Parts: sequence; structure tokens; C-alpha cells
Amino acid sequence: MENETIYILAIESSCDDTAAAVLINQKVISNVVATQKIHEQYGGVVPELASRAHQQNIVPVVHQALAKANIDKKQLSAIAFTRGPGLMGSLLVGTSFAKSLALGLSIPLIEVNHMQAHILAHFIEDDDISKMPEFPFLAMTISGGHTQIVLVKDYFDMEILGESLDDAVGEAFDKSAKILGLRYPGGPLIDKYANEGNPLKFKFPKPKVDGLNFSFSGLKTSILYFTQKAVKENPDFVNENLNDICASIQYTIISILMDKLNKAVKQTGIKKIAIGGGVSANSGIRKALKDAEKTKGWSTFIPKFEYCTDNAAMIGIVGHLKYKQGHFSDQNITAQPRYRLSE
Repeated sequence: MENETIYILAIESSCDDTAAAVLINQKVISNVVATQKIHEQYGGVVPELASRAHQQNIVPVVHQALAKANIDKKQLSAIAFTRGPGLMGSLLVGTSFAKSLALGLSIPLIEVNHMQAHILAHFIEDDDISKMPEFPFLAMTISGGHTQIVLVKDYFDMEILGESLDDAVGEAFDKSAKILGLRYPGGPLIDKYANEGNPLKFKFPKPKVDGLNFSFSGLKTSILYFTQKAVKENPDFVNENLNDICASIQYTIISILMDKLNKAVKQTGIKKIAIGGGVSANSGIRKALKDAEKTKGWSTFIPKFEYCTDNAAMIGIVGHLKYKQGHFSDQNITAQPRYRLSE
């Protein structure tokens, strides 16, 4: 198996993006994502609509991934798919499709933990990526549904050191944006306006949480009360101060993340930091990590934008690594919406 060329078709359907990718060994040959625009009008992901859209998208997305890679399905070594965590209806579509295709082609089926995939995306071989993290390293996974600091000892030996006790960091960004009247998804808009604002203009409280855990619900509430009070005094307050408000919110959230990372580095003595998850596309977080390289002597690993948000390439790299170890799933496997990293 050492010199075998491994062809993996990967499927990701944990939330509202239907994605498929083809990997040959550790290289991504195609990476196709169909984004569901329908949720914008509801200000958040509607699970029922998401699962219906996955049903419509999955066949064309898989077809496109194979066609772009110029790979015939008969060449495939295995099918990798997201088992969880995520929305049950969305996961069911990807799981059912992957099981059926693997059965039809008589090839192995490989289940993947979505959060593990965000971390292992750093092991995709890419012309633009000069270095991969060496074990052990610290991973901070920051997304719409999760905020975790993980000690990564090996590909499949990971320990959660801290996580959010309530809202994830992506929720904090999106809900803050909603308070300001920005459309969904609001996180990228806060990042955009923050680049033009003064991050020290408005001060928001940082929650006091023990250890390496996070809490963002109190911050969200303080932003809500601050905005309501200011708008009562001046109805145009948000429009007149949008850049500064966004910059101040972003500054506070990044400070919370960096404080905990600093604590994790001191606690473990590990200065290799890798980030993953949709929020790692945020320019402020990327800059804070790059600054830490200079001021604290950290080695930081930041994925390409297309491997930050939900995508199938990251599912494929886990599929490749599991294939090499012979970690296959049977046809009785089911989707698991609550799927701990350590399971």
C-alpha cells in the first residue's frame, strides 16, 4: 500500500454547503462547492431547506468534481464523507449518497469527523504551502458552530484543551452583525468594515472564563445593549459609526481568542499554532497570528481560504490518511450530528 496511488472522492454536507473533491494521494485535483443562497433571506441556516438543497446539489456537484479531475469513478480507491458533527438532515444526504456509491462501486467507505478535517487540512500538499505543522502542535478551530483549542499529538490522537461553553465564535460574529442590521452571513462583513475602523473606539467587556474554555454569549448581549442605548440617543448611530463598531467588535473577539492561545502555549510549552474553520478566513485573526510569529516566536500555520470554510478537500485528506491506515467504515454507519473530536 506504500507506493499505491490512492484516489479519494470526498463528500461534505454538514451544514449548508454541498461539496465534493477528488484527491490523488495528498494533492487536491478538484474541489467543488455549491453554496446555498436561500438562507440569506432568513438571516441564518434553515435545516429543512438545507437538506432539500443538498438533495438537489449532491449529484451535480459529485459529477462536476469527477469531471474536473478527469477521473472515472471506476478509478476511485474509496469514498470519504462527513459523518458529523453538523445538521442531521444535511449529514443524512451526504452519508446516504456516500454509502450507496461505495456499495455500488464495491470500494471502501471512510467516515470523517468534520472538526478533525479542519485540523488535518494542513496536510494537503499544495504548491503554495511550503510547510506543514510537525507533531505535537496546537490547533485552534474556529467556525460558525465550534470554537476549540486542541492538542494534536498525531493525525488521529487529539485532545480538546478548551472549547466554547455557549455560542461559537462564528455565531458571535454573525449575531453581532445581525444586531447592526447587516445581512447574513455577517462575519465577513464585520471583517470588511473593521479594516476601515478604529478598533479602540468602543470598549466591550471580555468574559472571564476559567481555563482554556470560551464564552461569547455575554459579549453578544453587551453589544446588543450598547447598540440599543446608542440608537435611542441617535437613530443614525450605527450608520455613522459602522466601521468603528465593527473594528471594536472584531478587536474584542480576537483579543479573547489570542488570550486563550497565549495561555495554551504557556500551559503546554508548544509554540506551533495551526488554525482552521471558517472564521480562520478572518483577516484580523490572520494578522494577529502573523504578529505573534514576530513578537512571541510562534510558528503559525494558516490554511488557504478555500480550505478554511466548509469544503470536501479537507474531508479527502482525512480519507487519504485513514485509507493508508486501513480505517474503513461498514455500511451500517449512520450520521452523527453530535460527534466529539475525541470519539
